Amino acid sequence: MSLIEVDNLSVTYSAKGRAVRAVQEVSLSVAHGESYGLVGESGSGKSTILRAICGLAPVSGGSIRIGGEEVPTPRGKRFASRVQMVFQDPYASLHPRHTIDSILSEPLAIHGMGDSDALVRRALSDVGLPANFRFRYPHQLSGGQRQRVAIARALMLAPPILLLDEPTSALDASVQAEVLNLLNRLRAERNLTFLMVSHDLAVIDHMCDRVLVMQHGRAVEELTRDALARAEMTTAYARSLFDASADRMLGAL
Repeated sequence: MSLIEVDNLSVTYSAKGRAVRAVQEVSLSVAHGESYGLVGESGSGKSTILRAICGLAPVSGGSIRIGGEEVPTPRGKRFASRVQMVFQDPYASLHPRHTIDSILSEPLAIHGMGDSDALVRRALSDVGLPANFRFRYPHQLSGGQRQRVAIARALMLAPPILLLDEPTSALDASVQAEVLNLLNRLRAERNLTFLMVSHDLAVIDHMCDRVLVMQHGRAVEELTRDALARAEMTTAYARSLFDASADRMLGAL
């Protein structure tokens, strides 16, 4: 049984009196311990799928199951203990007037978990930050450090699933690899399952076992990591993404 199952998912927004179909009948499944990527240009619907799973986007059709169970509406505490999301911009996702200690302790308090002092210290250590960072504010940290805090917060309840929405795109190129390697290490250590969004096939190739290419809200093509590495795409759109990613890598050399 797949840990994440999305079946014929559609998401429709209402904008200025008209319906906007952001996602159209997309299906995917992610096995326990797998890292699955969603890739496509801006507006392709990939981030909307993550938001729909979390209950942050209006599902107009299809179903979402976690561990074989249909997700409830609203999602509730049990869902939060199983699924957490790391957003693109760590500064926007962390409360600017709360200390790191308060940010990391909040989910523990909501779920009635004790020994927050030890858990916060361990969480910071797990993401490579010193214990004294707990008394700082988000604006006192670098972008990479803030994203490490966001990852630590997502892991406070020890969920088996992380939804990763462009987790390094807001970071400097020199920091991106450090955060991606941190995520890979945490996945291996904790046997986590990732559903990850990116516009960059090079990031997906580094992180994911399989990838679903999306365009205009629809699934275009699914590729394994080996097929991606061998450039064995069957659609022109997936090929164009691969070529653009290769050009960016060459330009950086």
